Amino acid sequence: MSATVERWTTSLRENWRDGTLWPWCLAAVAAACGYGVATVFHPGYLSADSNTQLWQALGDEPVNDWHPPVMALAWRVLIGITGNFSAMAAVQAGLLWGTLWVLARLVWKRTGSRGLSLAVLAVGFAPHIVNLTGVVWKDVHLAYALLAVFAIALTVRDLPPSRVKARWALLVTALLFLVYAALVRKNGVPAVIPVFALLVLAAWPAPGRRRWAAATGVFAAAVLAGGAGVSAATDPLATRVYAVIPVDDLVHVLTPEQVRTAAERAGADADLRDRLVTAAVTCRKRNITSDGYLQCFPQRRPFDVTYLDRRADVIVRMWTQQMPKHWKGYAEYRARVFSKLLFRSNQVFWNGTHVNAGARLHPEARKQPLNDTLRFALQNYVTGSARDLPMLFQGWFWLAVSLVLVLRRRWPGPHSRELRLLGASSLLYILAYLPTAPESNYRYVYWPALAGTVALTLVATAYAARRRAAGPSEAAARPAVPPAGRTPGATPAGPREDAGAAV
Repeated sequence: MSATVERWTTSLRENWRDGTLWPWCLAAVAAACGYGVATVFHPGYLSADSNTQLWQALGDEPVNDWHPPVMALAWRVLIGITGNFSAMAAVQAGLLWGTLWVLARLVWKRTGSRGLSLAVLAVGFAPHIVNLTGVVWKDVHLAYALLAVFAIALTVRDLPPSRVKARWALLVTALLFLVYAALVRKNGVPAVIPVFALLVLAAWPAPGRRRWAAATGVFAAAVLAGGAGVSAATDPLATRVYAVIPVDDLVHVLTPEQVRTAAERAGADADLRDRLVTAAVTCRKRNITSDGYLQCFPQRRPFDVTYLDRRADVIVRMWTQQMPKHWKGYAEYRARVFSKLLFRSNQVFWNGTHVNAGARLHPEARKQPLNDTLRFALQNYVTGSARDLPMLFQGWFWLAVSLVLVLRRRWPGPHSRELRLLGASSLLYILAYLPTAPESNYRYVYWPALAGTVALTLVATAYAARRRAAGPSEAAARPAVPPAGRTPGATPAGPREDAGAAV
């Protein structure tokens, strides 16, 4: 028995020294960290949007496409499997930390450094990343799905050619994540495109035109099929929520009298005309500069999500008739909202649960109250970091990071092209908010913040690994410097030799 234990001990020591055990140690650390973060957020922090989707996921309200039906469907499936709505927040934490483990393992394989691989896991504890990990938001789902595709792409690239089955299994998994990302955020498609290109280049380092066309066709077909499948499973009510953007432009660019005239010219009914005029007056009176449909537009109780669906065509007609005439005011207004998003992002920490006026928190959520002790501890960490390191929570910083990632031609390490595409995804996602941002909210730059943090971490680990590798070789190549008074190649002399030399 003692001999067996001794053999096991010897084997473990050898595996520890040669690094065989370290990926499993990283997995254990990632699992423990993910469990800890999930515990802090349990049963999941809900916004008004996610509370609405919880009602839909549980079948207590009909699904509508104001919020992504695919997220409600995914939540419904999780609840059906686990019997608890808190599974969604736990899955979010598990996906993030599982992805970080994959990236940490890749860094370990490339550098052989335990410290650098742990630095990748530390991304999950960064204040601007952990602050939303357990908040059930479509923005979080988009970010984690795209990061998972990035990690899978790097893994596929490093697989030997003989691992054909593993390669295709990973590619199919990444495709599913990409389809989900495209469906879960209506304006997320610009961010998805560079990540899709990254995945194709990982599978085929030099794809030709036919392969690009085939891959693009497969992806487009998968997105269309996925959307059709979600619609068939949920039968969502049509809302045409995109109309909130022209409403915002109209009530902030035009005066109330101009809004009235524009509505009559476009053929709006009296109810829509009066509500638009009231919204324009209210926004000016209360100095509300964005999100006019939800903040200023008169709403009935309960909230009618189909109101815009019946009037979207008229609203779009008003916009197309008026904005070319008021292009200067439109440009100034959009610059104002976008600059606020870049420099004054709010809601760096979501404090638990919230419902809209006139709505109510789902009874299932009320049964599982939040842990206030852990919530306040996390809040102190995040808000203190926002005070001391405000740039981490502001869009301009991550816009600058994405620009640097895209414009630099070469980055250290083997993933220079992947880092540029990751930066392109962040850049396009931020710029897509220039004509569409409804308000200033940190969650709108959460994907650029996550992508930028991961990219900067990988760049830093590559620089550190290069310095470590260059250190011994530079030391070996550097000529030895003899001490003062001694010539190169001379050996230390004893007392007699010294005396003789002195004579």
